[in-house]
Amino acid sequence: MDDVENDLLIRKIKPEDATEITAIQAAITKVPSGIDFRYIIEEQVQKNGDVSFSAELNGKVVGYMISYIVSGGFGLQRTAWITTLGVDPKYMGQGIGRLLAEKLLSAYREKEIDNIFTAVRWDSVDLLSFFKTLGFDRSDHIHLERKLEW
Repeated sequence: MDDVENDLLIRKIKPEDATEITAIQAAITKVPSGIDFRYIIEEQVQKNGDVSFSAELNGKVVGYMISYIVSGGFGLQRTAWITTLGVDPKYMGQGIGRLLAEKLLSAYREKEIDNIFTAVRWDSVDLLSFFKTLGFDRSDHIHLERKLEW
C-alpha cells in the first residue's frame, strides 16, 4: 500500500479523464456505463467551485470522486454532494478511495462547507462501510424517489 500512496497523484479532475473513468465504472458494475462522464466533468471544470478529483498512478487514472455544491436547498445553506466515486477493481483496498475522500473533505473545509451528503443504496454494504469510516452517518433528511411511467 505504501508504494501506491507514494506514487499516487490526487489531482483535479479533467475532461480527458472521462474515458478512463467510464472504464472504471464499467469494471465495477460489470456492465457498460451509460453515463456521459465527459459532459459531467466539463460541467465541473466550468463551475470552478465544485470539487472533483482523479487519482492517477503512473500516468493512469485509477480512481475518481465527483461532487458538487448546492446552495439553499430545503433548509440548508451551502452543502456539498458526493455524486459518484470509483476505484479500479485492480487497485481497491489500497487506500485510494480514502485518499480521494480526504482531499475532497479538505477542499470543502477550505470553502467553509459544513455539510457533505451522499446517497448510498441500503444494500451496498461495502460503500456504506467506506463512508462510515470517513465519518459519514445517517442525516436528518430522507431520500425520496418518484419513478415516472413512460
